[in-house]
Amino acid sequence: MTPKLVLLDECVPRPLRRLIAVHDVRTVYFMGWDQMSNGTLVARAEAAGFDVLLTADRNLSYQQNLQGRKIALVVLPTNRWADLVAHASLIQRALDEVPAGGFLEVAFP
Repeated sequence: MTPKLVLLDECVPRPLRRLIAVHDVRTVYFMGWDQMSNGTLVARAEAAGFDVLLTADRNLSYQQNLQGRKIALVVLPTNRWADLVAHASLIQRALDEVPAGGFLEVAFP
């Protein structure tokens, strides 16, 4: 598995970085990209070389067409910290498996 450059959307708790540390994880706050519209954020992240945008914004997948893009989108079912901790391995697997330009919605049991 090759580590990916992952961007955490502002709706995802920042401490999640520690649970998926096998990847190079940055936050929109760290990048100075908080408060951007979704379209601008996706374009900026892709231009900066990010492989994956990790978000809990379920509408993002409907708002953004990823066809022809290199950046992938992984959508979490919730941003509740307890649920994210309990299912960190599922999140990690989704990040590992999502292809470039792909979309993957993580399902928690």
